[in-house]
Amino acid sequence: MIPWLGEEEAEAAAEAVRSGWVAQGPRVAAFERAFAEHLGVEHAVAVSSCTTALHLALIGAGVGPGDEVVVPSLSFVATANAVTYVGAVPVFADVDPATGNLTAATVEPLLTGRTRAVVAVDQGGVPVDLDGIRAVVEPRGVTVVEDAACGAGSVYRDRPVGAGAELAAYSFHPRKLLTTGEGGMVTCRDGGLAARLRRLREHGMSVSAADRHAGAGGASVLETYDEIGFNYRMTDIQAAIGLVQLRKLPAMVARRRELAARYRELLAGTGARLVDDPPHGTTNYQSCWVLPPEGAPDRAELLVRLAEAGVSARRGIMAAHLEAPYKGTGRVPLPATELLTRRSLILPLHHALTEEQQDRVVAALRAALG
Repeated sequence: MIPWLGEEEAEAAAEAVRSGWVAQGPRVAAFERAFAEHLGVEHAVAVSSCTTALHLALIGAGVGPGDEVVVPSLSFVATANAVTYVGAVPVFADVDPATGNLTAATVEPLLTGRTRAVVAVDQGGVPVDLDGIRAVVEPRGVTVVEDAACGAGSVYRDRPVGAGAELAAYSFHPRKLLTTGEGGMVTCRDGGLAARLRRLREHGMSVSAADRHAGAGGASVLETYDEIGFNYRMTDIQAAIGLVQLRKLPAMVARRRELAARYRELLAGTGARLVDDPPHGTTNYQSCWVLPPEGAPDRAELLVRLAEAGVSARRGIMAAHLEAPYKGTGRVPLPATELLTRRSLILPLHHALTEEQQDRVVAALRAALG
């Protein structure tokens, strides 16, 4: 993944530096407003990463010690880790092998009287069927938090991914389409909750540093600390970059979808399956993952053969339940998860990829498949 960054982002960051306000300030507020407007949601709260966004979203959902949260194992480990941060127990559900996402059918058998939330991930940018999961869990009083880390630019039922969620978390890491270097965002519907999340991201301060200096009382305004908070702030330098990136997002998505469509054409006849749009939306192809056909060499061997041909592919999405902190905690078999994490691989895909380079990637993959 090569971030689509250029002179406009460099100039925006330099302007922030020249302004003298480099910590959380007016550009962060502007980025929050622009992101909320882009999604068509009520409130957006900028934070330091998607992991911190998930942590705050779970606090906002009232999740705490003794609660259970259903999550996909097939996700970056931060999804499960955020659940442990609030003292709750991650309960791993299987995924749809076509999308890599949770479904109502994989979530429902794991619901208990202790289930407080479900974290539904838009894996690799493929939109999760949020409505289907909500229909199963919300009658039980369970909140769905959408982990839209990879989802900026994807579409679910004609709306941007995450727009329909009570709480959603986004990532602006360099491997995502829209990047601020590091950074994240929480979106929500409730104004009181958004205000609380803003306090929590800044040590629980009743009045933010930016508001103290901008207010009529100036720096003489004394803040209070009414609950334990965190240092989860985004900087104005990051937000300045984010504002530029947000304007470029439609072009980023169009380019990636064009390249993915060409990969699909080139892979025809190999038996390899490229991730595709689900019936309920369109993916931004944040990750362009492929499932090799039955009988192909194992994934480790494929990666070696591709590397020898000068192609840098990556292993597919990890499974948290196979990692040391979560080994042995699973309650049900996860066959689709284990198939995808063991067999899938991610092809190179970035805005500057040329047709010649794509041809080389597919030729190397065809040869590797034998």
